[in-house]
Amino acid sequence: MTTPLHKRPEAEIKRLISALEPFSTPLELTSDESLHWEYQGRQQFYIIKSGELSVLREADGLVITTVDGQSLFGVAENLHPLRKHILRAETDCLLLRLDASLGHELICTAGLWQDMAAILAYHTAFLLYRDTQVVGQRTYSVIRSLLLEMNNLILDHRLRVSVLEYIQERTLLSRSSILNVVSALKTRGYIEITRGSYLLQVICLPERL
Repeated sequence: MTTPLHKRPEAEIKRLISALEPFSTPLELTSDESLHWEYQGRQQFYIIKSGELSVLREADGLVITTVDGQSLFGVAENLHPLRKHILRAETDCLLLRLDASLGHELICTAGLWQDMAAILAYHTAFLLYRDTQVVGQRTYSVIRSLLLEMNNLILDHRLRVSVLEYIQERTLLSRSSILNVVSALKTRGYIEITRGSYLLQVICLPERL
């Protein structure tokens, strides 16, 4: 059994945003709009104030994670630039943009690197947790994990993206592989899905199918 991921370090995130927000520039994104880590040639920190944003692998569009609520991105990319990922708005979003060099200075001045370390540690733990769910697992196990993940979203979120799209964007599994498993689960009464393949609820998922 996989150890559940710990909760986000909300208090640390709030302290960092409070320190950075007064020096940041508002930025609005519309749904499906993409964002890179640089602005006018300078590395950026991005603060999500409202809306839903995904981190994608640029080469193939694989969704690494989707975040809603206040969050801070760009620190790891600034410290160790990879230029391999982009941000994509899933809904209309309100963000704040801040030059990373100024962000580092503000964090040092406010003595908030311990809070930053907590956020980076959480991000690392999330990536390790995600790998245990999808890397080297059987197709059904991967789909099962993502259905459970979807079930934890509020209904409004679940009704915005189909089961097929949600799973395919996060795994790159074939359409037929996903639909075969989802169809079997629906037929056997393990999940409830609307017409159009939107998840209403997970009733109970067996360990094996």
